Amino acid sequence: METVSNKDFGGERPFFGAHDIILDNVNIHEGESAIKECRNIVARNCRFEGRYPFWHVDGLEIDNCVFTEEARAALWYSRGLKMTDTLIYAPKTLREMDDIALVNVKVPVAQETIWKCRNVSLKNVEVEHADYIFFNCENIKIDGYRQQGNYSFQYCRNIEIRNAVIDTKDAFWNTENVTVYDSVIKGQYLGWHSKNLRLVNCRLSGTQPLCYADGLVLDNCEMADDCDLAFEYSDVNATVNGVIASVKNPRSGVIMAKGYGEIILDSNIKAPADCRIETVSLVSTKKS
Repeated sequence: METVSNKDFGGERPFFGAHDIILDNVNIHEGESAIKECRNIVARNCRFEGRYPFWHVDGLEIDNCVFTEEARAALWYSRGLKMTDTLIYAPKTLREMDDIALVNVKVPVAQETIWKCRNVSLKNVEVEHADYIFFNCENIKIDGYRQQGNYSFQYCRNIEIRNAVIDTKDAFWNTENVTVYDSVIKGQYLGWHSKNLRLVNCRLSGTQPLCYADGLVLDNCEMADDCDLAFEYSDVNATVNGVIASVKNPRSGVIMAKGYGEIILDSNIKAPADCRIETVSLVSTKKS
């Protein structure tokens, strides 16, 4: 592979159509589409300041790089990305991508990031200002993750998350086949209109969680005092290790907890209206 080292580039498309090159300590200054319609690209110790630096790239390794705020929409329409030890200040990164692996990556400005992506792996990733992160994505595996940002993981399918702290509201809306293990999820209106959402050994907080859900499972979870009006119109099987502030009109299933601040079953409940709500002294401590 050809190596380009210790150089500065700007303007339009300086590497258009390039292939099999290593960029080492290269600065991409103001301009657009620096690395477009390329394949087999390695970028190490680089700084990206121009807009749209990586579009339509097949095979890309990025290590120890910085994307400034001006490098917005940095990675679109590409596949085969491996990114390590990188800092991203640019919003709207990672759109319409396939086969993505991020390890030890920080994204302080993650607004509208990771949209319509497939086959995504994250390990030790931190994101902030991450409104609308993970929109309409599928086949996602995450381990070690911290997020601050609302409306996350909407319209996503086939997700596994472990060891995460997710500070959000309106997360996991209209999702399908999502499992979250050993995590903390903070924020109101969690998981509405979801299908097959499973939470294992998780701590939840926020008002009106988990409503209008089908196939909802909580296994050995905890719910904070502000988790009121939970499970409205949901099909749910839940074991909660503690007291639930209030439960309102669950549609079907079984809820087991150590106690309930309030149980609301009124004339607005929907059929089959046969959810069993039980008080137990010890709930399941099974781990998966």
